[in-house]
Amino acid sequence: MTQPAQPAASNAPAMPPRPGPLRRLVPAPLLSLALLGLWLLLNRSLSAGHFVLGTVLALAIPLLTAGLRPLPVRIRKPGTVLRLALTVVADTTRSNLAVARLLLAPGRRRHPAGFVHIPLDVRDPNALAVLAMIVCITPGTAWAEISLDRSMLLLHVLELDDPATVIADVKQRYETPLMEIFE
Repeated sequence: MTQPAQPAASNAPAMPPRPGPLRRLVPAPLLSLALLGLWLLLNRSLSAGHFVLGTVLALAIPLLTAGLRPLPVRIRKPGTVLRLALTVVADTTRSNLAVARLLLAPGRRRHPAGFVHIPLDVRDPNALAVLAMIVCITPGTAWAEISLDRSMLLLHVLELDDPATVIADVKQRYETPLMEIFE
């Protein structure tokens, strides 16, 4: 008895599986749930009309913004995420107090504002996005520009004493943990 012929193995790369119909309709289920919850919370209503409109928005927004979302994330060290989050909370609190001091007593400013060029080792786009968010939510600092090759960050600092200290702080407190998490 002869066996059926086996198809020849090809050297072509395997195509990723196509998402099913439900995954195409709801590409980001957690985002959709969060949007629906936020819609209902902001409207302070659980009426059928708000639920239907919130559901339509929760399904439509992720579909319309799918091209804007970064690549899928695989977090490698969850413990580092917690440490980084606590560091960001502490730094944001300290910066809020420093900025409040400047606003309440502008004559007591110790150093002028300035820009700092920070060389970056992190290359993951998700890590860079998180770094941008951290820098922007910390009062007194603002992400001004990133080089085209993503190797240099231009950071504006409200009170700039020593650029080397700012570079060391950003690299040690934020960039290193982000590299552990994403790369």
